Amino acid sequence: MSRFVKGAIPSPNIWNTPQVYELENRAVDPEGLADAAMAAIRPLTAATVVDIGCGTGYHLPALSAKAARVIGVEPHDDLVRLARRRCHALPNVEVHRATAQALPLPDASADVAVARWAYFFGPGCEPGLAELSRVVRRGGTAFVIDLDATRGAFGRWFSRSIPSYSAASVESFWTRNGWYAQPLDLRMSFERRADLEAVLRIEFTPEVAAEAIAETRGLEIAYPNVLRWKRF
Repeated sequence: MSRFVKGAIPSPNIWNTPQVYELENRAVDPEGLADAAMAAIRPLTAATVVDIGCGTGYHLPALSAKAARVIGVEPHDDLVRLARRRCHALPNVEVHRATAQALPLPDASADVAVARWAYFFGPGCEPGLAELSRVVRRGGTAFVIDLDATRGAFGRWFSRSIPSYSAASVESFWTRNGWYAQPLDLRMSFERRADLEAVLRIEFTPEVAAEAIAETRGLEIAYPNVLRWKRF
């Protein structure tokens, strides 16, 4: 039996190294700028929220503290188990084994959908966007947060690691599909140098990771992102 749902696109980092990705989650955005930006557009109070590609469920507890109901969706069995374990004491959280293109929700049942660092490739995501249109009710909002490959050293390292990635094509895709965008100037802040280096090694090719480690001083990395959203 496969360890992930058919149709899922394998993640090169969290699927293979969830422990290191946990360090990355802890390091990213200590000021909570991404959550604040989303809340300014659509508050989570009394909302039903679906977290698409929730991984180990890192963000589910924070969502559950504000929302009425939180549904995590993740295609990888091991990560689903970790997410369920993380949220076992939270009565308003449930985690499902499923993909973005086949969400286990009824029509018009979610107020907010969030895909964080799980949906950045643009073209090819049309089935997932169709599912958002199905499950997000009228007046609801969907958010996608991801790396901005056009800015900073992190964007340069990303572009070198995935030379087939076209930031212009991705931007055109989201605009064509009616999504808005705003830049997020996030950062990663680590407690140990070894953790920073481990994260860079799971994010980039070995050659690029070695260069990124050499370029980075201290315990922080600028992490330019973009917040995209659409109202339904």
